Amino acid sequence: MSLSNPSGNANTEDDELTLPRASINKMIKELVPSVRIANEARELILNCCTEFIHLLSSEANEICNQLHKKTINAKHVLMALEKLGFSDYQAEAEAVLKDCKAVAAKRRRQSTRLENLGIPEEELLRQQQELFAKARQEQAFAEQQQWEQIQAAAAAQQVGSVLPLDDDTDDYS
Repeated sequence: MSLSNPSGNANTEDDELTLPRASINKMIKELVPSVRIANEARELILNCCTEFIHLLSSEANEICNQLHKKTINAKHVLMALEKLGFSDYQAEAEAVLKDCKAVAAKRRRQSTRLENLGIPEEELLRQQQELFAKARQEQAFAEQQQWEQIQAAAAAQQVGSVLPLDDDTDDYS
C-alpha cells in the first residue's frame, strides 16, 4: 500500500494513517543530534516508517489468520519480522517486548489500591476485623431493640384484650 497522496488534498485517509511528525522528529533528534535533516528527508523517513508498520502489521495479520486466531499478538509480529526478512531485528524486538511486559507488570502492581495506601496488610486486616465486630454489635443492638418493640406491642395488645369492655349503657338514657 502506497502512502503517497496523488490528489494533493491535505485531508485524506492516507494522512490519518501516518505517524505523528513530532514523534518522528523527536526520534531523529535523539538518534542523530548533531546532524541536520532536510524536511524532504524527514518526510521520506516518516513515509518509510509508516509503510514498514503497514507491511509488518499486514503480514502479522496474515499469520494470525493462517493460525485461525482473531487477535494479533507479539508472537505473530515476531513471525512476520522473520518472514519478511527482518530476522536481524527479532532479538531487539524481543528485548523491547520484555521491557514492555516488565513496565506493564510494574504499573499493575503500583495501581493496586492496597499498595497505594501505604498501610501494611496486617493493619488493614485488623481494621477490617474491627469494622466487622462493630457492624455485628450494631446489628445485634438493632435486633434487640426490634425484639423489645415487638414484645412491648404484644404486651400492650394483651393488656387491651384483658381489660373489660366499658359496658356503660347510661349514655343512651
